[in-house]
Amino acid sequence: MNLASRNIGWIEVVCGPMFSGKSEELIRRLRRAEIARQRVQIFKPTIDQRYSEDHIVSHSELRIRSESVRDAADVQARLDWRTEVIGLDEAQFLGHDIIDLVVRLADMGKRIIIAGLDTDYLGRPFHPMPELLAVADEITKTLAICMQCGNPAKHTQRLINSADLVVVGAAGMYEARCRRCFEPNLTKPVAGKNGSPVVETQPATTAALQPQSAG
Repeated sequence: MNLASRNIGWIEVVCGPMFSGKSEELIRRLRRAEIARQRVQIFKPTIDQRYSEDHIVSHSELRIRSESVRDAADVQARLDWRTEVIGLDEAQFLGHDIIDLVVRLADMGKRIIIAGLDTDYLGRPFHPMPELLAVADEITKTLAICMQCGNPAKHTQRLINSADLVVVGAAGMYEARCRRCFEPNLTKPVAGKNGSPVVETQPATTAALQPQSAG
């Protein structure tokens, strides 16, 4: 439930595993703000180009136009200070400085709506999401459906052979898993065009943005 009022700073965080509807919920809230004729700006990490370069796209194919940014400094540089509502998708990829930025924006009276993975592919806290949860005024924890047994799922299961923290992908590379079915050390090679195994990785400069976790 959104309890925020106009001109009162507010931080909302939607967290959970992949395939749990985080981006869908983020889009829903941002659409409501647009319908209310509020000034809205929406950002997503440059690293996330799975479906579109200039839209946030949910797994259910809902979409909303967004700007791609590298980190918190990039968000600040692109921000129109008349903006009332700020949306951030995949916040786990935006670096630790995003915490101080969203707190400052909330103190200025902005409403910030954040979506992101709260745990990585090993089930560990995915920073900076735990810190964002700590400073949030409202938290929504979404659950997926376990793709093995159908129970509520809180984990993101990586299926490919990579120990990198950041490996951006969707169906075929990840599954939602419940606590019982989650296997943090499970890996599966991805076949290349010639049938040879391919390890999915991201450049070291991208991985370096993340302090210590994955999804």
